Amino acid sequence: MDLFTHFLIPFIILFFIGCKWPTEGGLGGISVDFDFILVFIGFLLPEFFILTHRGITHSFIFGFITAVIFLYIVTRQPVQEFVRNLIKRDFNIIFSWKTVLLAYFGVLIHLFLDFLTTGGIPLLYPFSMERFSAHLYFYTDALTTIAALAVLIVLYLKINWKYKKIAMVLFVIMLVSFGGIRCYEKINATHALEENLEGNFTQTATYPTSNMFVWQGVLINPKNQKYQLYTYNGLNGKKTFQGNYSGLVIENGTYESGIAAIEKTNQTTDAQRFIWYSYYTCIDAKFENNQWKISYLDFLGSYYTPNNLTIYVDN
Repeated sequence: MDLFTHFLIPFIILFFIGCKWPTEGGLGGISVDFDFILVFIGFLLPEFFILTHRGITHSFIFGFITAVIFLYIVTRQPVQEFVRNLIKRDFNIIFSWKTVLLAYFGVLIHLFLDFLTTGGIPLLYPFSMERFSAHLYFYTDALTTIAALAVLIVLYLKINWKYKKIAMVLFVIMLVSFGGIRCYEKINATHALEENLEGNFTQTATYPTSNMFVWQGVLINPKNQKYQLYTYNGLNGKKTFQGNYSGLVIENGTYESGIAAIEKTNQTTDAQRFIWYSYYTCIDAKFENNQWKISYLDFLGSYYTPNNLTIYVDN
């Protein structure tokens, strides 16, 4: 989800339940997306690839720590003066245990919204690196971003609060409606994909695209690590075959030597980072020129990283 929506949703919820500090909740909602600051550390120290966007701050524990730090910074007098001069509005944020809890409420809303999007987030870090996702929304939705920005502009304007309340309610209705449409289309895409299940292909998975009516579907053969990729269009109910993929292919050299080379490359930072982001890691090991060429492929692709990686290993 976009930064505007991450601010608006906790703000709107707290506003309509009569909370005195809805802005603190909204600030908590955007705090964890300031993880772009950590990207520079991750760039300098690649082994800490958790220091990236939708990384360490997008977990229950470090999300709380981030909210506390962020709220403390924005409540410092020089920062508040700077923001007041920038927005030409009152900006009086309070740092207390109550507002910290409200900021953490915003963080939890943020984590929930990002959980709905494809790619997922490491909710349980540092206990687990697993990324959790409902794969309902794409990373961002252009219409939602534009609508959220429009509502923020309405809130900024000096107009009757009646119109501001209407704008917030309409935004929530739109967001829920989009979610409902995506749920419906995801179910339809899953049912369409299940019609192709046969033999060792016993599992299905569906993933959103930027178009809420177009979905990517994967037939999975867990026994032989085989995959079939489809695209489903909900507007015409048609699915289109995109290709076959194999989780493991070893060419030319011996199987044992190929597995040993893969195990070696899997220990590298580049491979670990690729696997962490990847939906389905397909590995092709080819022995040529007295060395192993280990190619990693994610046929669904990642929003953050390239969908392929090649590492060479001397025999």
